[in-house]
Amino acid sequence: MRVAVAGGTGLVGRLVVEELAAAGQEPVVLARSRGVDLVSGAGLDAAMTGVDVVVDVSNVTTMSGKKAVSFFDSVGRTLLAAGERAGVRHHVALSIVGIDRVGHGYYQGKLRQESVVKGGPTPWTVLRATQFHEFVEQTLDLVPSPLAVVPRMRTQPVAAREVAQHLVRLALAPAQGMAPELAGPRVEQLVDLARRLLRATHQRRLLVPVRLPGATGAAMAGDGQLPTGPGPRGRQTFDEWLAHRRRNPSASREGESGGAV
Repeated sequence: MRVAVAGGTGLVGRLVVEELAAAGQEPVVLARSRGVDLVSGAGLDAAMTGVDVVVDVSNVTTMSGKKAVSFFDSVGRTLLAAGERAGVRHHVALSIVGIDRVGHGYYQGKLRQESVVKGGPTPWTVLRATQFHEFVEQTLDLVPSPLAVVPRMRTQPVAAREVAQHLVRLALAPAQGMAPELAGPRVEQLVDLARRLLRATHQRRLLVPVRLPGATGAAMAGDGQLPTGPGPRGRQTFDEWLAHRRRNPSASREGESGGAV
């Protein structure tokens, strides 16, 4: 089966490609580096020839609601239109737990993406997952040393590899609409995770916990980004991921785009 992976060079995308190949499927990477522009659609029809399923793990790095909405609306519509022309029978999109409860800009884009997929012509599945373990490092990278500004946020981080494996299982099954939410094995406080990462990587930075203002900050500090019901749970804890990162320091820096926010 030919499965197109939109954003197949990002953090999760690379892993989805690997898992598809391991499962005996034929992954097709949709990315600019492969001659495909997901926004304009340039090169997309040729790449989609013979594709049966699309897995969309595309991403844009922005906190602007306007930019996020524009990106995910454009990419979603472009992929669905190309998929309809190619005869795609299943469209799978990766989303984020809590986007309807936490109102910052990036999540507005993910909500638009979900809306576009639901209104499209192709049978669909949307998987909402919690933040990846790599999200902690991405958060620290937003502010240069010597400060480490980290929002107070409850999260249930999950391994990117386990997200990729679950996406492949969904892609190879019939469309099911909104899939049960995927989360990691343990609820954590982002500030604590950042402290453990700094200690493990021997970074001397002043950790500054902050609570974001208003309803968004309250939702993040509370249960706004935790799953609301039963669903699949990953097995790798953050500390296990961190131990692996210490043994393989270069692995965590490769293909970092695509992490759930």
